[in-house]
Amino acid sequence: MLQLCSIASGSSGNCICVGSNSTHVLIDAGISGKKIENGLNAIDMTAKDMSGILITHEHIDHVAGLGVMARRYHLPIYATPLTIEAMKRMSSLGKIDEELFHPIEKEVDFEIGDVTFHPLAISHDAADPVCYRFTDGSHRFAVVTDLGIYDSHQVSELQNLDAILLESNHDVRMLETGIYPYPLKQRILGDKGHLSNERSGQFLSELLNDNMTNVVLGHLSKENNLEELAYETVRIEVNAADNPYRADDFCLTVARRDSVSPMIQVG
Repeated sequence: MLQLCSIASGSSGNCICVGSNSTHVLIDAGISGKKIENGLNAIDMTAKDMSGILITHEHIDHVAGLGVMARRYHLPIYATPLTIEAMKRMSSLGKIDEELFHPIEKEVDFEIGDVTFHPLAISHDAADPVCYRFTDGSHRFAVVTDLGIYDSHQVSELQNLDAILLESNHDVRMLETGIYPYPLKQRILGDKGHLSNERSGQFLSELLNDNMTNVVLGHLSKENNLEELAYETVRIEVNAADNPYRADDFCLTVARRDSVSPMIQVG
């Protein structure tokens, strides 16, 4: 059985618990250690149940609680070498034991317990960002956020998923007319920024398959999006796409920004 539960997902902090019946890890630790612990407690787990922390990239909304969690529970940290080096330069994380860092290679599988993880390169303005696909041998999930664009390789590598947490960061019109300074707007809209609601729906439309049961929209911008808007826009894009699937064919939800979302289990 594969599991996925968003502890928090949004522009202000991200932490996702994933795994199987016997192995659990965190993907990112972008909220405080206390909030991570409370979130895990809410799903009847503790940090001691975690077998490691997988980091997608070094931005603070993905690593804010990493130093605390690593020091307090001696949790292994998995990330690409360039991401590890970037995190080591971040004074806000404090000192982390060198032995806790486990370098991984993009496009190369690695195993933690009975779960196999595949780090996939993505386009974002960080040192060496990745997303993660993972499997227990029977089912396949993915956590895919923080990418400005997607390409045919990512579409190919994310086929036959049973569930996905997918970025639906912003509504383009809200962003363009909002209070953000122009350079920040350009960064978010750029190829190394974030997926809009429309692009998220279009990306999802290329990933739908007979096995897909759950889609969670994540990493919503607090200032430039609304849960209802992301939900409805993605549904519209899916229904308009040139494929046999429709939005009612799977369970579509939106991850909560500051609290635990319902657990997804398949298997």
